[in-house]
Amino acid sequence: MGVLRPEGSLPARVYWVRRAVVLLVLVLVVVLAFLGVRALLGGGGDDDAATPAGGSTQQEPTSEETTEGTPVCEPGAVGLELAADATTYAAGVLPTFTIRITNTGDVDCLLDAGDAQRQVLITSGSDRIWASTDCATGETLQLLLAPGQVDERQVQWDRTRSVEGCAPDQPAAQPGTYQAVLALGGVSTAPVVFGLE
Repeated sequence: MGVLRPEGSLPARVYWVRRAVVLLVLVLVVVLAFLGVRALLGGGGDDDAATPAGGSTQQEPTSEETTEGTPVCEPGAVGLELAADATTYAAGVLPTFTIRITNTGDVDCLLDAGDAQRQVLITSGSDRIWASTDCATGETLQLLLAPGQVDERQVQWDRTRSVEGCAPDQPAAQPGTYQAVLALGGVSTAPVVFGLE
């Protein structure tokens, strides 16, 4: 005659098997978590190394290692374009100019395109009206351009005159016809003609 057990109880062997399975699952979870963290920490450097250089529209080097041995862009290897966002500006509308700088050479090169170096000059006849360099800071903006690579930026004119040295309280420009020229590193563009109302 078999041994009668209280209702709901199981042999001790069943409880030991259950405990062993739970323990095994916990060990597996810990091991997998460890391997996952290790893979994440170890894989970051490889991904960075595999990223191709020159994948963005522009590069601004952050260390000497990036630019070591890279020549400065020769004037003949710099293509400049200047475009206004309108041909005529109503009263109160500020002219905005788009600047495009292209490496037209065959090798990577460095170019300082900071505000103090890159000048948009606005004139009316022989009258010098405004220059973007008049109030610019001396900060540099070193661009590392691959062959054919383009850097694009915008400059806005507040419709007031300026003078070298950035003297304050300059008068507003009057309605009329103006022209803008972009100059950088010994290269300049053809004039862009526009009007103020």
